[in-house]
Amino acid sequence: MTVPFRRPAHRRAAAEAEQRAYVVFGGQADLLWLRLLRPGFRHCFAALADAAGWTVLDPLSGRLVVARLDLPPESDLPEFYARAGFTVLGPFLPGEPRWSALPPLLPMSCVALCRAVLGAAAPFALTPFGLYRGLRARPRGHSSNNLGFIRKKS
Repeated sequence: MTVPFRRPAHRRAAAEAEQRAYVVFGGQADLLWLRLLRPGFRHCFAALADAAGWTVLDPLSGRLVVARLDLPPESDLPEFYARAGFTVLGPFLPGEPRWSALPPLLPMSCVALCRAVLGAAAPFALTPFGLYRGLRARPRGHSSNNLGFIRKKS
């Protein structure tokens, strides 16, 4: 008897939660080599909103921080980040998993994490500014990800 393939529970829960993803860009350069990158676009991270609240995925040097924030679901976290001096793009619909014959060949970075959250429709980029340009260049309604708004630093 064969058992039909079922999605893992966490994938079903994510699909049912109607998540929205925001990509946040910042210019802080904690490591010396990051100063080679464009000011204002030296790091990026993802903030996910769902019916229960906010989750932040922030790849730091040597570790990944995943934090469920103790905020009401209706709070405007992207506006908070924009007021704090970050550039915010979104909302996007997180992408579906995609099939690939090869494993990922690029190292894990903040850009790789944000591209993984956005899924197959994410533009190819190696730097935070490259990701920003790729997301800005997409026409509205492209694929399953809608570019809803852009909030720039004040």
